[in-house]
Amino acid sequence: MSSVEIEYCVPCGFRERALRAQQAILSGLERELDSVRLVMGDHGVFRISVDDETVYDKAEASEEFDVDAIVREIRSHVL
Repeated sequence: MSSVEIEYCVPCGFRERALRAQQAILSGLERELDSVRLVMGDHGVFRISVDDETVYDKAEASEEFDVDAIVREIRSHVL
């Protein structure tokens, strides 16, 4: 089983986005995961990784934040 980490920028106010992502990940993949962990960060970070492999990084993303696309990407890593 896999672990997901969501690192988000506290000063930027990304907590709600992180919680939305966490909820969507748990709703779609709860039985396939060991854990979904929120990690507080700064400097504009918003990064989601599965077993230490980045699946979404706001700094590198060419598209807007799409939680459904992120869940699909995580699913492809864990199934």
